[in-house]
Amino acid sequence: MTSAADVVRAYLADNEIEHEERAREGVEGASFSLTLPGEKKLQTPVRLDVGAHALGVHAFVCRNPDENHARVYRWLLERNLRMYAVSFAVDHAGDIYLEARLPLSAVEPGELDRVLGSVLANADESFNAILELGFATSIRKEWDWRTSRGESTRNLEAFRGWLEA
Repeated sequence: MTSAADVVRAYLADNEIEHEERAREGVEGASFSLTLPGEKKLQTPVRLDVGAHALGVHAFVCRNPDENHARVYRWLLERNLRMYAVSFAVDHAGDIYLEARLPLSAVEPGELDRVLGSVLANADESFNAILELGFATSIRKEWDWRTSRGESTRNLEAFRGWLEA
């Protein structure tokens, strides 16, 4: 019988996804660390934890917002209602993650593809909105500093509309 860790290992190899594997200290299973490439959020770090009863999916999205916490968290909760398999979560430091927990019986290549696709789509599609809501002051300061010195604003282009208003 193939273990869930074997299924994850084979899925990552078959899809040529670079990863690191570690035994989980003190528990049965394995942990796989990988990075998913995106467009708006260029990289999303993901950890897959195969445990005795479930597969945990943990993906870092954004650090703790500088401002407007209530609006950011409300936006995340509203977004949770439309997402497949994953949900936004906030850790003790206020950093934002996508999280999922699947029973080991659901760990098969098709479901891994759907869950990782959901992680990638939701991290990438949400990133600029989270930045705009939670880091507007910092983004504006950076924009003003760069434009006053004639520096490139290429990585801030997504925010040009409200920055120039």
